[in-house]
Amino acid sequence: MRRKFMLQWESHTFGKFHYKFFRDVSSDVFYILQLAYDSTSYYSANNLNVFLMGERASGKTIVINLAVLRWIKGEMWQNMISYVVHLTAHEINQMTNSSLAELIAKDWPDGQAPIADILSDPKKLLFILEDLDNIRFELNVNESALCSNSTQKVPIPVLLVSLLKRKMAPGCWFLISSRPTRGNNVKTFLKEVDCCTTLQLSNGKREIYFNSFFKDRQRASAALQLVHEDEILVGLCRVAILCWITCTVLKRQMDKGRDFQLCCQTPTDLHAHFLADALTSEAGLTANQYHLGLLKRLCLLAAGGLFLSTLNFSGEDLRCVGFTEADVSVLQAANILLPSNTHKDRYKFIHLNVQEFCTAIAFLMAVPNYLIPSGSREYKEKREQYSDFNQVFTFIFGLLNANRRKILETSFGYQLPMVDSFKWYSVGYMKHLDRDPEKLTHHMPLFYCLYENREEEFVKTIVDALMEVTVYLQSDKDMMVSLYCLDYCCHLRTLKLSVQRIFQNKEPLIRPTASQMKSLVYWREICSLFYTMESLRELHIFDNDLNGISERILSKALEHSSCKLRTLKLSYVSTASGFEDLLKALARNRSLTYLSINCTSISLNMFSLLHDILHEPTCQISHLRIHRPTRRLTPGIPTLWEAEAGRSPELDEM
Repeated sequence: MRRKFMLQWESHTFGKFHYKFFRDVSSDVFYILQLAYDSTSYYSANNLNVFLMGERASGKTIVINLAVLRWIKGEMWQNMISYVVHLTAHEINQMTNSSLAELIAKDWPDGQAPIADILSDPKKLLFILEDLDNIRFELNVNESALCSNSTQKVPIPVLLVSLLKRKMAPGCWFLISSRPTRGNNVKTFLKEVDCCTTLQLSNGKREIYFNSFFKDRQRASAALQLVHEDEILVGLCRVAILCWITCTVLKRQMDKGRDFQLCCQTPTDLHAHFLADALTSEAGLTANQYHLGLLKRLCLLAAGGLFLSTLNFSGEDLRCVGFTEADVSVLQAANILLPSNTHKDRYKFIHLNVQEFCTAIAFLMAVPNYLIPSGSREYKEKREQYSDFNQVFTFIFGLLNANRRKILETSFGYQLPMVDSFKWYSVGYMKHLDRDPEKLTHHMPLFYCLYENREEEFVKTIVDALMEVTVYLQSDKDMMVSLYCLDYCCHLRTLKLSVQRIFQNKEPLIRPTASQMKSLVYWREICSLFYTMESLRELHIFDNDLNGISERILSKALEHSSCKLRTLKLSYVSTASGFEDLLKALARNRSLTYLSINCTSISLNMFSLLHDILHEPTCQISHLRIHRPTRRLTPGIPTLWEAEAGRSPELDEM
């Protein structure tokens, strides 16, 4: 058991650094794990499942490894856990039928496990199930099919559900890791009494990481400042491996005496520097040609993998794109390709982002399509099923920026041949969309691409034709990116805006936290567009959840004397004041003539407010449309409406 867990972090050069870092900063997680499996603790419960959630490469596996190693050393779960059975989704996906006894014995020498002793006291038995979201079976097994016989072979879904529902080994414990997912497997087994903790690098832990990496507080502080000034880089550095790539690049730029704040502004910059520094040397033309060939084969592998949903590559895959054993050793030493920690005898990119970046280069290199052998496998695990190429296209747009592209072209002595063609195609496609705007249902993917590019004239050319834009805002990052792009939309007439999860149920008790303040500052800048954009005439706000402060910011923008909106449509909007602040603001807007309220609960108070604002002398609304199934209308409103409509021509329809 010790050897199995130690190998997983010893296999790459940054493993020891991450091992030490997570050991030092995960005390809160270890505290939860210690109390959760202590039956005398208030934190514990019968048949408890502990869920360890986190995005790709957030540190779930290393935290589990550390916990098991602490248990082996007697530093954790003393007199609580006597046996640990470790399972991964990849192992489970290879199985069809098994018994509990076989499952327990799989890691024992020659499969000789003391099954009777282990199952004699299930309360001292811990099952670790890694990557629940990656299990290929749906675990919706009927109760009647569950099994209690530990020696009976049953289908793997039946065995797992029998264990998770404690039909087998009643009283045992589970530690389950998973990525956040919309799938049913996590929801099925997450009970109200269970414990759920999420792993990500908070601001405090990120500061510890940078200080540990640079071993120089001044350098660490300068690097952190660069990251904190951009929400994209903040998001990047929530993941330990991407944090390591960022720190590695920034340190190299500092060591070379370069202005890292100027040359490391985007993920494209960071990934370009990472590849260039890792693959090139000062050995002259021969080395450049060799490393250019290495880069081309790497990009061929990356693109072939994504197109065929392959993230773990066999030796045959590597040979088919032209890699020799020496090449693989170079890439492994450069921390670009690493042994897979889930698939035996396979390699994977250090992170999916690096594979996506290499795929973006492949597009602009015009490398030929290549069918790697692993791509033809009939069965693909859930985590290998790749279909969202948004990040690839974001990197492509980043490389269309001449300064960013220069990082690679100078290092490898090679011009990416497809840049001009892709630029020409992008501009032509946007002009085509201007004639048929319904083909682009929302603009966030495009905006992320343009923010990554940040070449002012190119961005202006792309958005110049936009007269209608739809944006979905779910984070500070979304707001920052949208602000950048909307600032260039000089001919925009209609803005459709959805704000979700940013302000929902986040009313500050006393005053906003630093995080809430940052969101509110971005929101205020978004709302300022309603009176600073000269061409904007129509605003649709839909699927919005606003707290008190965010509603007041919106209201102030709508009543601003420079606001030239003529149409406002509200659909599925909830506000803290029940629309009181918002409606009062509309009464003071001198240009608004059309108001639509759709799919929103209408109370008598709101109806009364509508009546009052329509009779305000400053109110210019001449058409009011309210649409909602009558079950959401307070009794009596339809009658009042009919009576009011007879007296007020402003009440257009319902």
